[in-house]
Order: sequence, then C-alpha cells, then structure tokens
Amino acid sequence: MAKQFNRDELVVLLGTPNKESSRTYALTVTEGDPAWAGALAGAGLRLPVYHITEEEVKTKINSQVYQEQVALAEMVLEVGEIGRAVQDVRQSK
Repeated sequence: MAKQFNRDELVVLLGTPNKESSRTYALTVTEGDPAWAGALAGAGLRLPVYHITEEEVKTKINSQVYQEQVALAEMVLEVGEIGRAVQDVRQSK
C-alpha cells in the first residue's frame, strides 16, 4: 500500500491489546521490523500510526459504531499505556 499510494494519504490504525504489541507494530510501520525477521525488516515506511482508542481517532468515528465495535474492548485494555506507547513512536519519527 505504501508503494501504491502517497504516504501522506495513509494512516495505520492499530487495535493491538497491550502497550508492548502496540509499540512493536507502531515501530514496524514507521521504522521497519525491529526484529529484522519480517517483510518490513529495514523498510522504514514512516507512516503515521494511531491506536483505535486514542482520542484523535475515537472522535472521528461514529459514536454508535464505536460503542458497538470498540467500547467493550476499551473497558479491559490499558488504553492510557497503549496510547502513550504509540504516541511515543509517532513523536520519535
């Protein structure tokens, strides 16, 4: 997708369950696979990445859809820690 479309037109949206996986996936789509084991090893795509529970994203989604699709998961996730992990990666690029 990053090759097919202008990077300014793409955003990666994560639904990962914890801060560690969120940080790993955020790093993967910005700097490349940190384990150097996957298809994105060394491929720094520099794509903006957000988690579905971050306020910047949450406010852009129809509230009924969010309630039906995300709210239950949001109640059990450490959304603050997850959001900070993804935000840290975004700010470091």
